[in-house]
Amino acid sequence: SLSLSPSELSVSLLAVIVIVCGLALVAVFVFLFWKLCWVPWRNKALSSHLAVLRSEAGHKDSMADKLKDTGAISFLEAAVKISHTSPDIPAEVQMSMKDHIMRRTRIQRQTTEPASSTRHISFKRHLPRQMHVSSMDYGLEPPAVAEQPTSIGRIKPELYKQKTVDTEDPKKEAEKTCGKINFTLKYDYENETLTVRILRAFDLPAKDFCGSSDPYVKIYLLPDRKRKFQTRVHRKTLNPTFDESFHFPVPHEELASRKLHLSVFDFDRFSRHDMIGEVILENLFEDSDLSRETSIWRDIQYATTESVDLGEIMFSLCYLPTAGRLTLTVIKCRNLKAMDITGYSDPYVKVSLLCDGRRLKKKKTTIKKNTLNPTYNEAIIFDIPPENMDQVSLLISVMDYDRVGHNEIIGVCRVGVNAEGLGRDHWNEMLAYPRKPIAHWHPLVEWHGRAASFDSQGSCPSPKPPPTP
Repeated sequence: SLSLSPSELSVSLLAVIVIVCGLALVAVFVFLFWKLCWVPWRNKALSSHLAVLRSEAGHKDSMADKLKDTGAISFLEAAVKISHTSPDIPAEVQMSMKDHIMRRTRIQRQTTEPASSTRHISFKRHLPRQMHVSSMDYGLEPPAVAEQPTSIGRIKPELYKQKTVDTEDPKKEAEKTCGKINFTLKYDYENETLTVRILRAFDLPAKDFCGSSDPYVKIYLLPDRKRKFQTRVHRKTLNPTFDESFHFPVPHEELASRKLHLSVFDFDRFSRHDMIGEVILENLFEDSDLSRETSIWRDIQYATTESVDLGEIMFSLCYLPTAGRLTLTVIKCRNLKAMDITGYSDPYVKVSLLCDGRRLKKKKTTIKKNTLNPTYNEAIIFDIPPENMDQVSLLISVMDYDRVGHNEIIGVCRVGVNAEGLGRDHWNEMLAYPRKPIAHWHPLVEWHGRAASFDSQGSCPSPKPPPTP
């Protein structure tokens, strides 16, 4: 067995104590070094790092505020670059940038040209080059208008223009009166006859070199122009007294649709008679019920030619926005002007699609022989994209077919955004009530453009006349 002497045991115990004390002393030195040197240095580094982070966060918050402005496109691009390089950007800023980018791409996607139907390709091909849908600017921001420099001392002559007394408005000239006429109306219910009595005229203009006129009056009960009456000619007077009566057989139920037309002429033995003016009484029940004779005074309106009632046309308009289809249904016409020697016409209806004064397409109905009141009930269809509806208009022409020579225009009417009166109202009503046919009567007016050659142009042939029995 191993046995140690007391002296050896004491030496071993002392060595162990020394070792333990040395280890404890080393531990104390290590603790003091960590406490005095490492902790302050770490705190200083952490505080500086936190300051840097705070400054970066403040800079990023200001950047997020700038991103709220949709017009700062350059700043948005810089923010996008930062988001790809610095992973320390807060999640709120990244989400706001992402939402802004997605919103802008969505707006750009919505402003792209929609896929158009194949039925509208032919319409766009006929459009003028500057009105193609693909060339239209759908940008969100309006183009910048170059400001022209202005000077305070610059004089604008157009602001100081004044109309002279000699230059009159054509409309006012057309409305000026040429004296007055006095007549009476009375209706005989038993014989169904309207009696028109021309009494006198007053203050007529002088048409002869001697300062006088030779007036007489023509009387029509429109729309019938076959039956015409005329007073005697009164020589060299500006205040003639006629006192002549004329009788028009007409049923009582038709009186509401009839118009009394008085034309005052100056007789000339050696040349064409000069027209002094006219009076049109549209409502025969305006001043009385016609049961008793009533005296009526009217101003004679200035006119150079007789106003001719060309008749009326009824048609309906219907637009389908989803299909881009415009349907015009020609229903019927009434009281058309007689164009043939027989006192009748051979009418058909032609509808032209116009865009910026240029005809794109035209379509026609069938021909109705020997009638002034034709009935058609025929639909005419045009394929028009919704975005082009405010650029087009329809010209409806009632034509008289002629086997030999050119077809003649009886009268026209126009509908569209740029039309006037009923034509514009009918078009706007059609757009306000889509998918619903809207029908109206339209009066025909004279066509002042190309007459005979207008019908010979276009892409569709003239309608074929019905076979003769």
